[in-house]
Amino acid sequence: MSIREQFTIPKNYKWWSYALIGVGLISTLLLYISHGTSADEHVRSRFWASLLQNSVFFLLVVNAAMFFICTTILAWGGWAISFRRVPEAIASAVPVIGIICGAILLAIVFGGDHAIYHWTDAEHVKHDPILNHKSVFLNKNFFLVWTVLTIFLWWVLGKKIRTLSIDTDKGVLSVAENKKFVWKNTVWAALFMVVFALTVMSTIPWLWLMSIDAHWYSTMYSWYTFASTFVSGMALIAIFVVYLKNKGYLEYTNQEHLHDLGKFMFAFSVFWTYLWFSQYMLIWYSNQPEETIYFQPRVHGVYKTIFFLNLIINFLAPLLLLMKRDAKRNYMTITLLAVLIIFGHWLDFFQMVHPGTSKNHVPAMLYDLGIGLGFVGLIMFVTGRSLAKHPMVPKYHPFFKESVIHHT
Repeated sequence: MSIREQFTIPKNYKWWSYALIGVGLISTLLLYISHGTSADEHVRSRFWASLLQNSVFFLLVVNAAMFFICTTILAWGGWAISFRRVPEAIASAVPVIGIICGAILLAIVFGGDHAIYHWTDAEHVKHDPILNHKSVFLNKNFFLVWTVLTIFLWWVLGKKIRTLSIDTDKGVLSVAENKKFVWKNTVWAALFMVVFALTVMSTIPWLWLMSIDAHWYSTMYSWYTFASTFVSGMALIAIFVVYLKNKGYLEYTNQEHLHDLGKFMFAFSVFWTYLWFSQYMLIWYSNQPEETIYFQPRVHGVYKTIFFLNLIINFLAPLLLLMKRDAKRNYMTITLLAVLIIFGHWLDFFQMVHPGTSKNHVPAMLYDLGIGLGFVGLIMFVTGRSLAKHPMVPKYHPFFKESVIHHT
């Protein structure tokens, strides 16, 4: 079979990525003019909360693509090799969005306003027993060091794993070289997983998101955040795979691979729901004021509609539409569900961030959607450029044959 190894970025693809980036920049500018220049820090927080929500969400989503690669490496799974360059290209957006996200987070923490992160107000912390108790962890210096180190490690380790993959394009490897390659991949993937566990699965959601409601805490919060962004990451991979298949690329990727991507989307939608229910049920059952305060504006307040809409979009829709085998093999169904899942979890992040700064009313979502589309355009731009730089199929990878003959 002759394969199209080099991806050529179509003109309409470039146009859409530029257009979406433009929408994001215009939305950011308009929101800055309407809210970011206000003399009231609570009004200004509307601008920064939107940037925080979008940058953190999309950074964690693109980083989830590298997590997916590392899980298959550690499992010695070869089924995904035929489309591995897709999650690699998506993960190449980590340093770009990471710099943007890091700058936004540090601007919020060191900018002088305290409407988003109340723990940044040193005078307030002195008179608040709960925040004072958490000050060892919730302080500006720790936030700075851990944020910069986290984004840097995600970038460096992800780049190393991608470099190892690209090295296989040089030609056929000997048996000894294959063994060495698999071992090096396993070691670097394991290092990435350790960092991922210490950041995404624990500390980073606490610092970046949960500390918006600094009096509240949940031991399930980081896993909840991980489930939300991982299923969105799998949906993003599926969208690019379907797009490339429709353009005549990824000849060795077939319905079996798409079926497995659909399984991931289905399974982790259910997993997210399990965490959604468990976190809420345990807090509802114990009925302790310091815990229920988080759910007051979300379940009984103005965010009630969005809170329960999440359950419909992120659980019922994937459950009902992806349950059948044929649905997970249909390009149209997978694409529609993937877009719906990404939007649904973006909406979930909206209600995770904004009630902390705007409890009495739901901000108009048009600006937030515009900024989110800007990040989508940026991901399209970076992923497209990354795909065009190297062969689409790592045909000399030791496990490539396993991917070609893969079946479920």
